[in-house]
Amino acid sequence: MKKQHKYFKHAIALAVGFASFNSFAEGITAEDLTLIQSVSHAQVSPDGEQVAFTRSVPREIYVEKDGLNWGELYVVDDKGVERPFITGEVNIRSVKWSADGKTIYFLSKLNKEKYTSLYQIAVDGGQAQKVMSLKNVSISSYALSADNSSVAILAKPAKDKSVKKLKELGFKAEVYEENLVNQNLYIVDLKASEKALTPTAWDIEGYVSAIEFSPKGDTLLVKTQPTSLIDDKYMKSQWHIVDAKSQKVKTSFVTEGKLGAAEFSHDGKYIAIHGAEDKHDPATGRLFLAEAKSGKVTDWLPNHKGHVADFEWANDENTLFFITNIGTQSVVGKIKPGKTSYKTVVKGGKFIASNLSISDSDKTIVVKGNTDKHPNEIFMLRGSKYKATRLTNSNEFLNDKDFGKQETVKIKARDGVAIDGVLIYPTDYKEGERYPLIMSVHGGPESHDKDGWVTAYSRPGQMGADQGYAVFYPNYRGSTGKGVDYSKLGQGDYAGAEFDDLVDFKNHFVKIGLVDEKKVGITGGSYGGYASAWAATKLTKHFAASVMFVGVTNQLSKFGTTDISNEMNLVHARSYPWDKWQWYLERSPIYWAGQSETPLLIMHGKDDPRVHPAQSMELYRYMKVQGKEVRLVYYPGEGHGNKRMAAKYDYSLRMMRWMDHYLKNDGKEMPTNKIDHKAKLEAKKKAK
Repeated sequence: MKKQHKYFKHAIALAVGFASFNSFAEGITAEDLTLIQSVSHAQVSPDGEQVAFTRSVPREIYVEKDGLNWGELYVVDDKGVERPFITGEVNIRSVKWSADGKTIYFLSKLNKEKYTSLYQIAVDGGQAQKVMSLKNVSISSYALSADNSSVAILAKPAKDKSVKKLKELGFKAEVYEENLVNQNLYIVDLKASEKALTPTAWDIEGYVSAIEFSPKGDTLLVKTQPTSLIDDKYMKSQWHIVDAKSQKVKTSFVTEGKLGAAEFSHDGKYIAIHGAEDKHDPATGRLFLAEAKSGKVTDWLPNHKGHVADFEWANDENTLFFITNIGTQSVVGKIKPGKTSYKTVVKGGKFIASNLSISDSDKTIVVKGNTDKHPNEIFMLRGSKYKATRLTNSNEFLNDKDFGKQETVKIKARDGVAIDGVLIYPTDYKEGERYPLIMSVHGGPESHDKDGWVTAYSRPGQMGADQGYAVFYPNYRGSTGKGVDYSKLGQGDYAGAEFDDLVDFKNHFVKIGLVDEKKVGITGGSYGGYASAWAATKLTKHFAASVMFVGVTNQLSKFGTTDISNEMNLVHARSYPWDKWQWYLERSPIYWAGQSETPLLIMHGKDDPRVHPAQSMELYRYMKVQGKEVRLVYYPGEGHGNKRMAAKYDYSLRMMRWMDHYLKNDGKEMPTNKIDHKAKLEAKKKAK
């Protein structure tokens, strides 16, 4: 069954079977969020006339087997006429055009394959054909040479078959963070092969995480890290130029700290690198220009008060197009080597842009873009003024929804630091009335909320606005979007001035008459979960309800149980726990649990490698033993954030029920811990 047809059946079922769940509301509901589709990746054709893209399609709750969103393949032309290519129960990713524009390449497991292979499909029609596969191993990523004669493949080596047999016999001992397997680089001719290949891996030291061909194909950009550990990925990655014939490293680029993508200019003379200012810079927001011949690296936009998010070189001149996030907006700009200032292509306020793609002629630019009214869609930029045209509409039902007014709010914190955030008014807002507020705090803290689509299963947004809440997304100090120095403001001061900013925001909304001072809730995940736990304990007098998701509760044990301890030291704490034990303890919510007067709902993925599930258990136990209102919900199979639709939907219901109970209904006892999924399942069956 194709998803475009399936959506309408799903919508009808919601209307018929979920009437008691407010399915006829004009605003966004939790049920609506289970339907949201979005463009996940887009690539413009060489001639600029078409765009191949993947669309993320959620599984139908109460119907489909639990799992991740499907990834479908479509092509849309410059008039917005869309053609489905591969839809249904598929996962298509890494879409690339052939040089002649006649073929689309992609990675997938089709026909119930066990391993991911490289496929192609003709643009003028026909079935997908397998180009190549590796024996007993999945292809994780690939890059095509400019003339399409070769393909570079990244994959881990095949597992020893004896390992599976020994596990069946009970030999399952795991040596933690040792015996790690590197990801290898393979270069093969790009021609269809029915036989699974077993090419020889290049002799490159370390774990290869990314690759990019030079324009001539005689060299490659190769990104490596010492091991497969996520901490090495964050803090120890490096880009190199490797000779395609000798397989030897010709140049290694000296950078420090976090490292993102890299790309050759059209003539191979320069490389643009996405990285960090230094090892203490918390985010990959700097743009560097490197010389291919000498290896010299320079800061291309020194002192830029924003964070670069993506870039792509023009195809017939040394001009780089890029996207930078400044404040709560995004800007598309272009810059030439030798310059340190850029020209604006798309001003902020149009949409929140990502995923740049440029046609061979450079006359067509494609980006993903979202606004306060819709998630990511495809926008095409053309003409001397780069007029933007929206090509896709993945969620037509959103056109008939009521949305709360959304705007950027800027204030000064108590110490004079400029802070901002995104405010959504209740959909039924009336000037002069006070409303309950839900503060939704972003994680990181090296990220920031932009004035675009901000609603998700764990972030109330328009769903909260529809239920009569003001919803606010604070960009507290230490957030990105305002340059490196600003993003470092919270370092060495866990839960200090950064979380005092949250109280300052609350006081601002109370002062202007928008918010009821006694009806303020808070929620967030990861570092936002840390903020939510801190608000429920140390700052308890300011918040009437809290929902903590995958959050930090004990900074001492967090360091010893996370997979990013090195990153924590370099870009967050700037110290180690043994340097100041008591300070780490006093910056932990568990230390203040005894004074909590804020009902706390804790939710956590049971397989979280980033913030160990025991972090939630610790705060739960500290509060429970002291007679506080607390509940802990674990999600088996989920990690650092829920990825499956059933778990997302369940989370939304629990979060909003908790807020309603304590912010609207003045709840004296905790609400029931049950969600009647059985009744909803039966309603869905009857609707069909």
